[in-house]
Amino acid sequence: MSTTYFTEDHEWIHVENGMATVGITNYAQEQLGDLVFVELPEKGGSLTKGDTAVVVESVKAASDVYAPADGEVTEVNDALSSDPSLVNTAPTGDGWLWKMKLSEESQLEGLMDEEAYKAKIA
Repeated sequence: MSTTYFTEDHEWIHVENGMATVGITNYAQEQLGDLVFVELPEKGGSLTKGDTAVVVESVKAASDVYAPADGEVTEVNDALSSDPSLVNTAPTGDGWLWKMKLSEESQLEGLMDEEAYKAKIA
């Protein structure tokens, strides 16, 4: 079973069998504008819920992307090094940021589902 959750800070997290893929929402990339640089976490590194995991820089500003849960980074989207605009063109597809093995799936309980997130940004 797979589920997608959303955070107050406009990250999405897609969870399947204890593995998660994380990115920023379409709303977030629209607010940021064209991305020019993405600083990804270190593969194999640990993240703690609420910590800055990624820094994205747009022509407007730099912004932090926070870890939505504790876990170990298993993969980063290396394509973003040469093409950060993937986050703008496909934020919930090819523009994903990192993948992680979750330490504590119960940390996802306070996150929003898609319906609640859409209501928040409406």
